[in-house]
Amino acid sequence: MTVHAPPAVSADEALARLKEGNARFLRGEARFPTMQPEVLADLARGQQPYATILGCSDSRVPPELVFDAGFGELFVIRVAGNVLGPSILGTLQYAGAHLRTPLFVVLGHEGCGAVQAAIGSKFHGAEHGSRIEVLLESILPALDGLDSRRSPEELLADAVEANVRHTVEALLDTPEAKANRLARGMKLVGAIYELHSGRVRFLE
Repeated sequence: MTVHAPPAVSADEALARLKEGNARFLRGEARFPTMQPEVLADLARGQQPYATILGCSDSRVPPELVFDAGFGELFVIRVAGNVLGPSILGTLQYAGAHLRTPLFVVLGHEGCGAVQAAIGSKFHGAEHGSRIEVLLESILPALDGLDSRRSPEELLADAVEANVRHTVEALLDTPEAKANRLARGMKLVGAIYELHSGRVRFLE
């Protein structure tokens, strides 16, 4: 049986670091120091990120910048619509079992194109390329129960949050998540990035 060292920080400490980093980002005080060769040499020996982020591929939402995080601090997985799939689940399992990150964040964002496409499919009969349709199948269940009579802007905002919550719930329902949260104090939270302000709103 492999014995792992405990994480360097707790899940609550990791979440506080993300919030503090986003606050620096909002204030225009992001650190971004020039990377020193000795730091790179140290990171080459191994990584110990304090949080795993499952985010959207949207070019406007780079987690390392949004949270003012340096090299080696975040383990980032990006896919359109921040959806789950076999390779995503495998990567998340690696983060939990081997990297031992105490905090996992599902990071959605305002104006998500993948969620907008799913709305088009569900409520307006829109058709998309076959591979995009496969992607949207992971989002469509999250849209059940939404009110299609709301304005397009309100419906998209509702759908973005519903999609994040759906992904969080699906992850919490996995055997790995249940075991890890109980045994190791790991935490999983959802969050929404606001494109206009740069603020990250955590769904705690």
